[in-house]
Amino acid sequence: MRRATSNPRPRQRWHAPCSLRSHGVRADREGIQPRGDVVSGAVVWFTGAPASGKSSLAARLAAQLRDERREPLVLDGDEVRASLVPTPGYDDDARDAFYLTLGNLACLGARQGLIAIIAATGHRRRWRDRVREAAPHFVEVHVATPVDECRRRDPKGLYHGAESALPGAGVPYEPPLHAEVTAPAGDDPLVIDAVLARLGISSF
Repeated sequence: MRRATSNPRPRQRWHAPCSLRSHGVRADREGIQPRGDVVSGAVVWFTGAPASGKSSLAARLAAQLRDERREPLVLDGDEVRASLVPTPGYDDDARDAFYLTLGNLACLGARQGLIAIIAATGHRRRWRDRVREAAPHFVEVHVATPVDECRRRDPKGLYHGAESALPGAGVPYEPPLHAEVTAPAGDDPLVIDAVLARLGISSF
């Protein structure tokens, strides 16, 4: 199984050695926070096709953050959608409004020093890029589980009956161009280490 990769971002640099290479993970130095240089607030967005493993990874990251005595704000797309009144629809305008709201909530938490974790498909790149520009610190995690594997997992039955309206299947999914972390599958334990390194909470 391929391992998580942490992709370079030119805006931040760290020149300390990167030791996790021996475990098969490509973790480029650029963009990784040095140990002790912990960000005060950030948005981490797990994006990928439905059933790719976003929510599971988000829950594991939240648990690890609590172990590190950092309080996360978990914004699961399905849970947030179910909490809004009225419940958002799925047409283009409704989706745009929903992701604007989701991003605003995450940035609000990040500006108050929380690590806001979004677990949502966000199949339009502009929605995620909008949060990248607004957040005090942003980590985009592309959960790149192949669609056939997502269809096989499909715990909510999303790929049966309404696949024509499903992002990544009937609706185009726009993958990140410069994700900070790429997870080839949603069950790779090293993904969390890669994200923590970006936050300065743990380092390779």
